[in-house]
Amino acid sequence: MSEPHLTKEAAAAATEKLKVFVQPQRLMILSLLRLGERTVTEIETATGISQPALSQQLAALRRVEVVGTRRKGKQIFYRLAHEKIAACIRNINVLLCDTPSESQAATPPELSYARHSSPPLSHTGAAIFAKIL
Repeated sequence: MSEPHLTKEAAAAATEKLKVFVQPQRLMILSLLRLGERTVTEIETATGISQPALSQQLAALRRVEVVGTRRKGKQIFYRLAHEKIAACIRNINVLLCDTPSESQAATPPELSYARHSSPPLSHTGAAIFAKIL
């Protein structure tokens, strides 16, 4: 059975969602937040993005519900809104950024046996038809 193709409407919706990732500063912020929750100061220090530009980008990411926030006292903590965003950023890093450490980290534990000659013991009862490299 083959995967259904995207309709024109679905492709347009997907394209709109992907636009959030094509801005370099946003991609840097999201890549950092994939590692965990951060304050604005921590994001600014790690990325080198100036505070005004950072506030603008974080506001844009909040509007499209890609990041979430948590307030503790006067500090606001930013995090990725859901795991799908983390997976997308991880895949962008692996596919487009040529970062070896990212590609190793991107391999889910259940697929890590594909580099070896046999699956882990927990998978021996299931049929395995292909290795994903």
